[in-house]
Amino acid sequence: MHRVMRLTPRGLLFEGRLIPAVVGRGGIRADKREGDGATPVGRHRILACYYRPDRVAAPAPWAIAIGPRDLWSDAAEDGRYNSLVKAPYAASHERMRRADRLYDIVLTTDWNTPAVPGAGSAIFLHRWRKRCHPTEGCLAFAPADMAWIAARAAPGTPLLVPAPG
Repeated sequence: MHRVMRLTPRGLLFEGRLIPAVVGRGGIRADKREGDGATPVGRHRILACYYRPDRVAAPAPWAIAIGPRDLWSDAAEDGRYNSLVKAPYAASHERMRRADRLYDIVLTTDWNTPAVPGAGSAIFLHRWRKRCHPTEGCLAFAPADMAWIAARAAPGTPLLVPAPG
């Protein structure tokens, strides 16, 4: 049985801890669309954990090392939309091995899986750029909190994002 992560107006409640969290610049929305910057309402599940082995230790035994060729497809028209792909990759994508530290540890969710074009790709849990700086729709945390969450949120862990209000 997985313990549930629940987003609240004050942060992420998980395993008895209230963890400061940042949401998307578009707020929390039930009608999530590609490019709106919103964090989608719903009951999501953690699918995988990725990490940068050149920067951090594996946060959990199931974590997958991010390699130099790892990308995430955000091309809504492409058959690999909203999934991990390898370079070279001609369609629109995001690098998983970023120059900044945002994706040193990443938990992926099952948002828009199987992928529906235009419904928005990749809702990740990752490190924040800085406190109170919104994301493009993901949930972001302080580096130490992200490592703590990743060590405990095994694949299948539910993530509840309730509608605001």
